[in-house]
Amino acid sequence: MNGIYILLGSNMGNRLEYLREAEKLLIQEGIQIIDESSIYETEPWGKKNQDWFLNVVLQIGTMLEPNELLNTLLKVEKSLGRIRKEKWGERCIDIDILYFHEEVVETKDLTIPHPGIPERKFTLIPLVEMCPIEKHPTLGRTQMELLAECPDELDCKLTDYKL
Repeated sequence: MNGIYILLGSNMGNRLEYLREAEKLLIQEGIQIIDESSIYETEPWGKKNQDWFLNVVLQIGTMLEPNELLNTLLKVEKSLGRIRKEKWGERCIDIDILYFHEEVVETKDLTIPHPGIPERKFTLIPLVEMCPIEKHPTLGRTQMELLAECPDELDCKLTDYKL
């Protein structure tokens, strides 16, 4: 995997505006936006009784180390009003590190590559759009192969929205 990829998601309030504001704040924090996927509307994963998400994957550039990047993403979430109440619950903004080049990180607070990638279409579909033949650093499978093998049956619809 060549690059740093993050996933932004929102299913509360003006979802598109939360994604746009998150991108602005990331830029203010010195993070370069290299590329972005289309925006997808997706069924909630893990907890059904909530509104659908808008999701987008960004390829970013930064001089930050993985843990420093995590802290910056948490700062952006907090500044947009994110309150962590329940796993898989509603959120105004959620930002996850998917890949950090070829690095494999396993700490108490951070796992890279994100462990949910192989089982979530809302992550794989935008990754296939951006980097279809890049391989997962530990699984050795391309994003296209991971999507073809993905057991997720939840809806993931392409939108016309733009950041």
